[in-house]
Amino acid sequence: MLTRVAGKCARLACIVADRAYAGEATAAAVGALGPWRLEIARRNDKDPFKVLPKRWIVERTLAWINRCRRLAKDFESLARTAIAFVYVAMIRLMLRRLARPAA
Repeated sequence: MLTRVAGKCARLACIVADRAYAGEATAAAVGALGPWRLEIARRNDKDPFKVLPKRWIVERTLAWINRCRRLAKDFESLARTAIAFVYVAMIRLMLRRLARPAA
């Protein structure tokens, strides 16, 4: 995905990811693809009910995607089909926001 975004998003500076993507290899791969830095949103084990600054963005986006019935479970057998449905879910979300009447 980042190879497609490389020339199109000039203002993109930071990529926030879940802790599953933590590690020097992932950070080096992201740095090699573009001028971005990788920031890992870590959870707080001492106080699990405290809202963390960046982690809620990741969790909120995953919740929006899971509102689509087809993406609520892993029904797809091919990764490219699952990725296509994630694109459809996010396009649907953005279109609804763009079509919302101004207050």
